[in-house]
Amino acid sequence: MSEHVWCHGPECHTYVTTDRVRGSKGSKVLRTRKLKIYSNRTMYSYFCSQYCYQTFADKYVEQIIRIAPRTEPLETRIEDPKREKHETHYGHTYYDTTIKKIDTSNNVG
Repeated sequence: MSEHVWCHGPECHTYVTTDRVRGSKGSKVLRTRKLKIYSNRTMYSYFCSQYCYQTFADKYVEQIIRIAPRTEPLETRIEDPKREKHETHYGHTYYDTTIKKIDTSNNVG
């Protein structure tokens, strides 16, 4: 298996930068960037920049969503939110609301 992939950005080959210039004199091209594959497999394993990632996502978002559609909302259990009133030494009042998740990772079920 190759240790490299080409950037998946649909417009990567159109961006005018010197590192994309390839070819011999008289037949130069702008080429998609070549990326090294790392074991942690982040978006940068497939895209040379956040902009290339975003243009890919914008172009293919509907196809991506069809792979794993969400038909029900996700929920995270929380304790009842606690609202605390605070007063500064200047006499101003402000409120903090604390929202704490309930850890359900150890539940056997």
